[in-house]
This record gives sequence, structure tokens and C-alpha cells, in this order.
Amino acid sequence: MPADPLDVCLRLVRVQAAVARRFDSELGPVHGISLGDLAILINLHGARGGRMRRVDLAVRMLLSQSGVTRALAPLERMGLVAREADPRDARVGYATLTAAGRAKLRETRTTAERISRETFALGWQSGEVDDLNHLLSRLGATGLPSPVAEQSG
Repeated sequence: MPADPLDVCLRLVRVQAAVARRFDSELGPVHGISLGDLAILINLHGARGGRMRRVDLAVRMLLSQSGVTRALAPLERMGLVAREADPRDARVGYATLTAAGRAKLRETRTTAERISRETFALGWQSGEVDDLNHLLSRLGATGLPSPVAEQSG
């Protein structure tokens, strides 16, 4: 009998929630940030110059513009992200990864990579994680941003 697409979607939602809870339970107490915060730091780090237009970050994170503003607020208060205005267009705002944000990302990434390895350590056969990655990509999922060359200015 073929899989019921609704059942598959509900399973994806449940797995996403379980994975987020696992990350949050370790990242919060140890590093003071959530998985969502980490995703923002990773995306900013992967952007040219460590900064993105806030509207582009919202699209990348699948958030509304007000949602990205709410998500950035605690990171700004912690000094991990800064607001930057476009000198040529006052309507455009940037989120910029600060030096403290880069340091937090380095320390947090070690924990996140360990959690990721542990997630797939038991019961997964060789190649299955690659197969899952391929299937998620076919559904439109994105992961780590492609690294870009650092550029000043």
C-alpha cells in the first residue's frame, strides 16, 4: 500500500519538532541560544561579508519580515547580531554578524555537530543519511549555506 502523503507530512512535522527540542535542550543551557538562533547565525556567517538584507534573511528562514525582526531582537540584545542601514536606501536594513556572533557560532557549532552525529549514530545504515538528504532536497529543504568569499566594504 502506498504511503499516505498526509501521514508523511505529519511525520515530518513530528520529526522536525523532536530534532528542534533535542537541539534546544542542549544549546540553550550550554550556549544560551536556540536552534533557530543558530540557524540565523549560520546563515549570516554564510552570507557575503557576514551580512544579509533582513528581507532576504526572512525568505531564507521562511519567516515573515516581522518574524525575522522578532527572531533577531534577542540576538541583537546579546550583541551577536547588529542592525545596519543601507547608506543609499533608508528602507533597506541589514542584519550583520558581529565578532561576538562569530565567536558564539564557533563554540555552538561544535555542540550542534555532535548532536547531529548522535542523531544518526544508531540504526542508520551506510548511505541512508545521504539518501535522506537527497529526498529532503527534492522537497525543497535547504541546509547549510554555501560558503562565500569574505568581502570587505
